Amino acid sequence: MRMPSLGGARIYIAPCGLGYGHVTRCHVIARELERRGCRLLFSTYLEGVEYLRGYGYDIVKAPSMSMETDAIGQIDLRRSAAKGLIPLIPRFLHQVGMELEYMRAYRPDLVVSDTRLSPIFAARMLGLPVILILNQFQLIVPRSRKFFTLSRIADGALLTLIGWGWSLSDLILIPDLPEPYTISLDSLRIPRGYRRGVRFIGAILPVQPSEVKSVKELRRELDAEDRFLIYASISGPRRERIPFIKTLIRIFEEFPDDFRVVMSMGMVGGGSKPERRGPLILIPWIEDRFRYLKACDLVVSRAGHETILQSICYGKPQILIPTPGHTEQYANARRARELGVAEALEQFNLSTGRLLGLIKQMLRDESYLEKLSEISSQIKLGSGVEKALEAVEELLN
Repeated sequence: MRMPSLGGARIYIAPCGLGYGHVTRCHVIARELERRGCRLLFSTYLEGVEYLRGYGYDIVKAPSMSMETDAIGQIDLRRSAAKGLIPLIPRFLHQVGMELEYMRAYRPDLVVSDTRLSPIFAARMLGLPVILILNQFQLIVPRSRKFFTLSRIADGALLTLIGWGWSLSDLILIPDLPEPYTISLDSLRIPRGYRRGVRFIGAILPVQPSEVKSVKELRRELDAEDRFLIYASISGPRRERIPFIKTLIRIFEEFPDDFRVVMSMGMVGGGSKPERRGPLILIPWIEDRFRYLKACDLVVSRAGHETILQSICYGKPQILIPTPGHTEQYANARRARELGVAEALEQFNLSTGRLLGLIKQMLRDESYLEKLSEISSQIKLGSGVEKALEAVEELLN
C-alpha cells in the first residue's frame, strides 16, 4: 500500500461508543494514521471509552445516546421512548455543544465521524472538513405491534433529520462490499440527492488473512486437530451481551466430544486466561481473534456488520443470532442468508438441539464455502483501510 504523507496532521475521530464494532474499525484506521505521523484525539462514550483507553489513545468523553434494553438484551421500545426518544433533542444538542468545546481546544485539521451526527454538526459550525464512516444511512427504529404508532412517528421524524445530517459530510465512506454482495443493503437506500461523495470502500480489516499463520499449531493447542472447531465471537453492549453469553454457555457445555468451541466473551480488560468447561473454552477477551477466525470451521455470533464482513473475508460460514428487537441486525442476518454465506436463528428459539443440528447441517453442506469462494474471486476483500487513508489524504490536501 502506498504510504501517503500525513505527518503532523491533527485528526479528531468520533466513533459511536455503543458496543465495539465502530471503535474497532476506527482503531484500525487510527493505527495506520499514527504510523504516518498524524496526531489523534478520540471522542466517544460507553464501551468505546473502555476499549480505546486499553490502547493508550487520548480520549474525551461525549454524552452517551443509546436504546434501552430488557433483562434478556431485547430492545425495550417503551423504556426507550420514556428515557431515550423524548429527551433526544436536548441530549443531542448537549453532544454538539461538547464536541464544539473539544474541537475548539484541539484545533483539528480533519474530523472523522463513525455513525455520529453531533461531530458532523460541530465540525460544520467550525468550518472543518468531515469524513463520515457509515453502514446504516437509514436509522430503523424497532417496531412492535403494541407501539407501532410510536415507531412510525419516530421513523418519520428521525429519518428526515438524520439523512440530511449525514449528507453534511464531505465524504461518506461505506465499509461494505459493493453490490450485489452488500450486507447493509436494506439500510443503505440513499436518496439520489445525498449520493455525492458516497464511496464503498470494502471491509476494514485489522489483520488480513494472508498475515495469519500457524493454523495447525493453534488447532493442536486447542485439542481440535481431529475435531470441529467453532468460534463464538460475542460482542455488543454489556446489558445485551451478558444474558446471551449465559445462554450460550449452557448450550455449548452440552456439545459432543467431537467439537471444540472457543467463545470470546467481549470483556475488554478481562484478561485472556482461558477457562475449560468440557468442549467449551471461555476467554474473556481475545487479542488475537483472527487466529481463531482463520482456524475455525464455522462462526457463531450476533449479526453485527463488522463481524459478518470479517467472517466473509476469512471465508467462514456463520450462524447469526441477532439481538432481539435489533432491526439492523435482523436485516444483516437476512442479507447474509440471501448471499448463501450464513444461517440465522432467533434467540427466543435457541436450544442445544437447534444450534447443534444447524451446525452439523452446515458443516456437511459445501455450498457455503463455494459461495464464499465466489465472493472472494469477484471482488477485493478487506480494502477499507487503504481507501480510508486515501480519503483522509484527499481532504487534507
